[in-house]
Amino acid sequence: MPAATFRLVLLISCAHALVHSFELALPAVEQMIGDDFDIGKDVTGRLGMVWRLPFGIAAIFAGWLADRYGSRLLLLVYLVGCSVTAVAAWWAPSLNILFVTMFAMGCFASIYHPAGLALLSRETTPETRGAALGWHGILGSIGIAGAPFLASIVFGQKLVGWRGYYLLLTVPALVIAGVILRSLLTSTERHDARTRTELDAANREPIPWRGFLLLVSAGALSGFVYAAFMHFLPRYVDTSDLRPADWSPESFRNALAATVLMCAAFGQAFAGRLCGPGKLESLLVLVLFGNIPPLLWMAFATGPQRFVAACCLAFVHFMNQPVYNSLIAQHIPASRRSFGYGFSNMMCFGIGAM
Repeated sequence: MPAATFRLVLLISCAHALVHSFELALPAVEQMIGDDFDIGKDVTGRLGMVWRLPFGIAAIFAGWLADRYGSRLLLLVYLVGCSVTAVAAWWAPSLNILFVTMFAMGCFASIYHPAGLALLSRETTPETRGAALGWHGILGSIGIAGAPFLASIVFGQKLVGWRGYYLLLTVPALVIAGVILRSLLTSTERHDARTRTELDAANREPIPWRGFLLLVSAGALSGFVYAAFMHFLPRYVDTSDLRPADWSPESFRNALAATVLMCAAFGQAFAGRLCGPGKLESLLVLVLFGNIPPLLWMAFATGPQRFVAACCLAFVHFMNQPVYNSLIAQHIPASRRSFGYGFSNMMCFGIGAM
């Protein structure tokens, strides 16, 4: 792909990495929040649901805004909004305020996928889109693994607590926001927020709703697996009986979670290389069926097998991302793509949150 397009893909992918770092921040500190506020996993589970519900449901509204005002501007709003709410999480003096803060952070985070994916899909061709989405997925997986990896370091060295951890996330967010703001102010290239009329003129083909809704329904069912796996992963691997005696539980469980989630990056990269016109539907079916064996293994595994089973699920489950997102782009004209990705994320992340 052209160098300018590749640079844009990397910028969008960095923003993708960060949204998943914000998403995985809560699982990384879930048990610490429970200890701090003297609550159990039933309440921390609801805290996760309060973050994830708007992350999914608000995405459809974010997609409408991105189609109307442009993906770049909405990406800037997402980054600044997540930074502000991360500062609010650091300050939160009570559990009720923390619930409100997590809801607000989920709302701002919901902007990324409809805005970022639509911008990426518009700037690539069907031939280069699979590779671009592969890079997008790799960086996203690095962000997913980066959150518990950073938590493992800072908690292991006792540099900060869970509140300070949220403050640390604002630093890369504001850096990326600055780069996007500069591109908004100085770019002389075509702005992605073309009017709906102009886009419709180039995209008059009807939306194949039957195929699109079937695809999104499969994504929604997969969202149950994603939400449960992501929110309770550190807690799950914490019982794998692998922790050395001199390693703190807060640090070690996040180190294990980071290792598991790095397997997701390899799965995304592998699937991105396989993506191509004419192969996507059958590939997605194979990936979805491929989730079943490691899920069953996770259900019955004990001790160190829990860690291995979780690694297998991460590799297979995240293969669906470049395949699924390529299929969404294939089904939705560019003029409605932010809305299409928003609706998809509403179903996948919103239903999964419940």
